[in-house]
Amino acid sequence: MMNRSGHGAVAELSVSVIMPCFNEEATVGTQVERVLAASTPGLKLEIVVVDDGSVDGSAEILGRFAERAGSLKLIRHERNLGKGAALRSAFRVASGDVILIQDADLEYNPSEYPRLLAPIARGAADVVYGSRFRGGDEVRVLYFWHNVANRMLTLLANMFTDLNLTDMETGFKVFRRDVIDRIALREDRFGFEVEVTAKLARLRPKPRIFEVGISYHGRTYAEGKKIGLRDAFRALYCIVRYSFW
Repeated sequence: MMNRSGHGAVAELSVSVIMPCFNEEATVGTQVERVLAASTPGLKLEIVVVDDGSVDGSAEILGRFAERAGSLKLIRHERNLGKGAALRSAFRVASGDVILIQDADLEYNPSEYPRLLAPIARGAADVVYGSRFRGGDEVRVLYFWHNVANRMLTLLANMFTDLNLTDMETGFKVFRRDVIDRIALREDRFGFEVEVTAKLARLRPKPRIFEVGISYHGRTYAEGKKIGLRDAFRALYCIVRYSFW
């Protein structure tokens, strides 16, 4: 069975969509609605949102969703701890057999869940990365040096892990629950992306990792983009640290 985009339909799956949120009042409501709309008869979704110490209106927006959407679990951090810390909080309460990470901005579109989940649904993959560099439907043209940094960090990580990823830093990552539960995570910020990749590569037996092309609607710093130079240097440190220790 195929969907309109030509990808195989997702078999019955229980999926926990993990959404860290920090000061995203302009987008988080729309993104939660998109995730809720992505649920289908063959795709059982729960949403675990972590309000990571937001000081804008994000908490109030999420509170309203939590009151009316029975499939949404809301966790609150009293202060901002970072994406990695938010993900760890969400993993502890997620109940799905599959864990899908979804940012609270609008850069990654939940309508592409069937594409991300298909390799796991057919039993071919244990982990799926959505790659912005493998030819999705459309990609917003933005920062040249961000693109270079993403590709260089991925190249370095591949050299240390012996993987051949094209987009290690993607915000669209999917894991079978029994795989992510085998990894002890510790990075609090965006170092999570490197840490989880390095530790996946070191697991034995080694999980089957796939990439699929995704669209990407990136945003500017004026629109709320948060990752910066500090995180790039931390990623370099994490590549070495978690590839060996």
